[in-house]
This record gives sequence, C-alpha cells and structure tokens, in this order.
Amino acid sequence: MANRLAHETSPYLLQHADNPVDWWPWSDEAFEEARRRGVPVLLSVGYSSCHWCHVMAHESFEDETTAAYLNEHFVPVKVDREERPDVDAVYMEAVQAATGHGGWPMTVFLTPGAEPFYFGTYFPPAPRHGMPSFHQVLQGVAVAWAERREEVDEVAGNIVRELAGRSLVPGGTGAPGEQELAQALLGLTRDYDDRHGGFGGAPKFPPSMVVEFLLRHYARTGAEGALQMAADTCEAMARGGIYDQLGGGFARYSVDREWVVPHFEKMLYDNALLCRVYAHLWRVTGSDLARRVALETADFMVRELRTAEGGFASALDADSDDGSGKHVEGAFYVWTPGQLREVLGEEDAVYAAQYFGVTEEGTFEHGSSVLQLPQGVGVVDAERLEGIRRRLLAARDERPRPGRDDKIVAAWNGLAIAALAETGAYFDRPDLVERATEAADLLVRLHLDSRARLARTSRDGRAGANTGVLEDYADVAEGFLALAAVTGEGVWLEFSGFLLDIVLDQFTGEGGSLYDTAHDAERLIRRPQDPTDNAAPSGWTAAAGALLSYAAHTGSEAHRTAAEAALGVVKALGPRAPRFIGWGLAVAEALLDGPREVAVVGHPDDEAARALHRTALLSTAPGAVVAFGAPDGTGEEFPLLRDRPLVGGVPAAYVCRHFTCDAPTTEPDDLARKLAN
Repeated sequence: MANRLAHETSPYLLQHADNPVDWWPWSDEAFEEARRRGVPVLLSVGYSSCHWCHVMAHESFEDETTAAYLNEHFVPVKVDREERPDVDAVYMEAVQAATGHGGWPMTVFLTPGAEPFYFGTYFPPAPRHGMPSFHQVLQGVAVAWAERREEVDEVAGNIVRELAGRSLVPGGTGAPGEQELAQALLGLTRDYDDRHGGFGGAPKFPPSMVVEFLLRHYARTGAEGALQMAADTCEAMARGGIYDQLGGGFARYSVDREWVVPHFEKMLYDNALLCRVYAHLWRVTGSDLARRVALETADFMVRELRTAEGGFASALDADSDDGSGKHVEGAFYVWTPGQLREVLGEEDAVYAAQYFGVTEEGTFEHGSSVLQLPQGVGVVDAERLEGIRRRLLAARDERPRPGRDDKIVAAWNGLAIAALAETGAYFDRPDLVERATEAADLLVRLHLDSRARLARTSRDGRAGANTGVLEDYADVAEGFLALAAVTGEGVWLEFSGFLLDIVLDQFTGEGGSLYDTAHDAERLIRRPQDPTDNAAPSGWTAAAGALLSYAAHTGSEAHRTAAEAALGVVKALGPRAPRFIGWGLAVAEALLDGPREVAVVGHPDDEAARALHRTALLSTAPGAVVAFGAPDGTGEEFPLLRDRPLVGGVPAAYVCRHFTCDAPTTEPDDLARKLAN
C-alpha cells in the first residue's frame, strides 16, 4: 500500500512511495504528528540519482522489520534535496559540524521542534567497518529518547544555538581588486595538478567555475599560466572517462585524480556549466576539441534531458540494469573487449580497444573499462573511427537505460538556457538557441507567477509547491540575460529585471550580504546563507553576476551597488579558498573590466548588422553585455540602444563602459580590436 509520498511530484519521493516505511513529506503536519505521539522525527534526505540513497533504500527502507520498528518509534520524513535545498543546507551544516563530513543519504534525528540531535549519512543493514547498523542506530536513538530525554533536549538546544551563532563574512567590505585576484590565481596554481589537470586529488570534480575565472583572467591580463591551466584541465577531462566518449556529456565526478573512472550519474547543472565553459574556451583558443565537446554536450542535454514540456530534466542515474535484472553502477556505459568484438568484429574491436583504452584487465569493475581517449594513440583514421562510434552507440542504446529524474529545477534550467543560447550562437546552431528559448518560455509560463515569484520545480507541466531560492532567481536571470544578448529580444532583459528586483527586495541582508531563502520563506532552525560555490554557482555569487550584467544593460546604480556589495565576500574568501568561489572570482573579473557594454544597432535581417552582432558575442572581454536591435532611439527594449543611430546609414557598434562610449564602428574587425583592448 502506497504511503503519503504517492501524492508528491518529486521522482525521488515517488521512488519511496511503496516503501513499508510510513513516510511523510516535509510539512508542518509531520512535526505536529511527532508532537502528538511524543516521538522524534527521522529526517532522510537524498536525491533520485544518488547511488548510496538507492542502496540504503533497498537494504533498509524496503525491509519490513526495519520499517515496522521505524514506524513505531519515529515519524519518518523524506526530503528531496533538489526540491528543498534550504532544508538540506541547514541540516547538512549540522551533520558536517558534528561528524566532520557529509553526504547523501543524509540521516538526521530531530525533536518535534525540528532541532537536530543525532546525525549520520549512510548506515548499513549490519555492522560494517566500525559503523553500526541502521537498526542499531534506530534502537539507540529510541532508547535515548525514552530514557535520557533531558540530555537529548540539551544536545539539540546546544546544536541550534551553535548554528545560530555562526556568522559569515558580510558583503559590503569592498569588491576584490587586482591584488586579491592575483592572490587567488596563485592559490589555484599551488593546488593545480600539473600532471593530470584539475585541482586537488581524488575524488576530482570538474572545476567549471574556476575555469571560467581563469579564462576571464587571461582575457583581461594576458596571464598565460591561467589559460594553460584552463586549457589543460579541459583537455584532460574531455579525454577522460568522466566524459562520455560515445554520447557526449559529463558524469558527476571522477573517483580518481586521472579522470578515468567516473561516478556515472549525469547532472544537468554540470553539463550546462561545462558546455558553456568549453564554448568559452573555444572562443579564446579556437580549439577543435573544445568546439566538439561543447556541441556534443549541448546535443546530449537536448537528446537525453529535454522534457516534453520543453524544459530540461535534472539528472540521469548512475545505476542501470546490467542485463540480469540487477542494477549496477555504470552498466550502461562500460565495455569489455568481448563486448567490443560482439559489436565490431575482431579487427575493428582491436582498433577501438586501442583508441578508447579498453583492456583485458579493465579500468573499472569485473574486467570492464570506461571509454577514454588516451594520449599517444597514434594516427587516427577519422572515417573509420566515426563508423565505430556510431555502431557502439547504437549497440549501447539497446541496453537498459539509466533512470531519469525528470523534474525541472528552475536554477539548473537557467544555466542550461545560457549554455545553449551561447553555444548555438557561436557555432551557427539556431536549433540550440530555439531549445533555450523554449525552456525560457516554460519557466515564464509555469514557474513564474504574477508577482515574479518563482516555483523551484515543476514536473509533467505542473509547478511544484516549493518556492524558489536565491540560486533560482539568480541563475534564471543569468539565462535570460544570455538569451537577450543572443536573440536581441528585449523581453528577456525585462524578465531578468523582474527576478533581480525580487533578489533586492527579498534576499538581501545587512551590508550587502545575501540569504539563500526569501524574507517571507518558511522559517527553519537557521536561515541558510552560503556564498561558496559547490557543484554550481552559489546563489550569492550567481546573483552578484546577474546583478552586475543587468546594471551594465540598464545603468541601474541600485543593481550595480548590490553586485559590488555582494562581491565583498569574494574579497575575503578568494585569496584563501579560490577553488570554492570560482564564479565569484569570475564576476570580479567582469567588474574590473567594466564590464563592457556593446550596443549593436542595425536591423536583424541586415547581414552587416549580424556580422557586428556575432563579433560582439565572440568577444572574450570578461562579462561583456551585448544589446542588438534596430535604431528607434527610444531604448524601450534595450537601454543601451537609446540614442545610438546608424553611422552613415549603415549598422554600427558602440563599445561603452558605464554608458560612456568610444566612437562607433561599422567594421567587425575594428569592433574586435576595440573589445580586445
């Protein structure tokens, strides 16, 4: 019999709807039930593509005995961290403070007042490697609750007070300047893996936002070392197993420092960010590899993640059926030499094994290998290789596919809109721009209400009940700004303004600091506030970037002042922890560069106007904003176009900073020179 989760929209929650556990969604009613019964709450937080979440579900939450004990002694609450990042952030902070580490599934025991008192992540069904079993944990907590209640309440109260006493470096201390950005670059150089690319050791995550900073820093200063780190890291990832060599797109991270074996789940936010980074790398270097990876990643998002409504799904699972009915991590993606022979025949299988690094011993589990592009393969027969790719991809498509979490997250769709719009514009792929526009239309139609308030998620054409957090407003605004620049449609600038006004009104604190939740959002034990970039830009740094771009478009001092104040935290953290605030550093580069404002005046059907527009979009000037439209003088859609006439009756481009412009030009080459200086 299905439990209460059967009525939810989250695919993760629906995965647990048939558990014998009597799950509640996060709600006032769940905590009221705990108060009524006088029992604690078990909070379990995860997400649909989380491997260990699936493991714990199969081992414990599907077990009748465990479920019966859990139902008797607790009110169990299940949360999708992607739907409720605020709940996840608050309790993950507590878990990390108490245990020194975090992760998912997250397991937290709470009082009926939502105060945490015992923490963990994955617990096995039997004691293992020094970890107690999940049943032992449940029994221990139940006994403590029944026999040592005062002690439990004291622990919970101390934890809540300790969390409430934590403070962040506020905004408003001044934006970072040349010195702080140089120190950040030096810190990255120290952490750089000059043998394998990337930063730090295993596990190694794709440093998308740091690479964006490095590209912008090179564009502004000419620092060759910054470009080298960015280019070498991107090449290493593109050649590694973290990149899908057949179907395009990136896995979540590499378990090793060489980028060989990935954790196979594929997330929308990773692929959106990396698609944009590789497109920007191509813009700087003209690299064929960067071009190919940007386009293949864009095509992956459209092919594998696009939903019937026109938005983009959140993720693909790491696990899939290995053909025997057993779900195995990576089963969809890995190959043995024997499997290559079955598809390709002996001669082509040998060629493919050499090219993709497939060995008899295997690079993954049970003699299987993750496809890579090792260095030093030798001369490549491109036509033969393309035929091999097609045949392997067709054979792989016959395998059981990984599950897809098809909920649409506003923030991540904003990142995808920006990536697809720019990639489509750079590589003359109007279909990608159209997909970006359709996703933006969906967000406006389904996620945005009449007060410009965003719903965090939707699924199957139905908006979810959870309100948007700061990253939703900031990343969607970023996507709309990119779409406005590419399409010349000022309505996207207008929509971004609506969202950023909400940021100023609902998310801004003292001294220019920003909160992750709105002033009128549900009150938790602590109001989440985190400026550090993690898997995607933090809401704080993403908002700073969108506010700065909007101010450059409109001349709004309020938005620019808010952006500069928000960058105060980057001044404090950038020199000390540059790996964890890469997007903030990238925004700081834009601020130091102006950012430049480019107004291209001319009819969109005019070939000369389109050439100037393309030149402007291909500029590497950090954070440059582009307005494109016919000369009507009013600036109704794009303020940058106001009073910008044609020159001698032909299209012209104006390069400005703070609305003070150089002499206009009618020549693309001259425009490129102006933007390069």
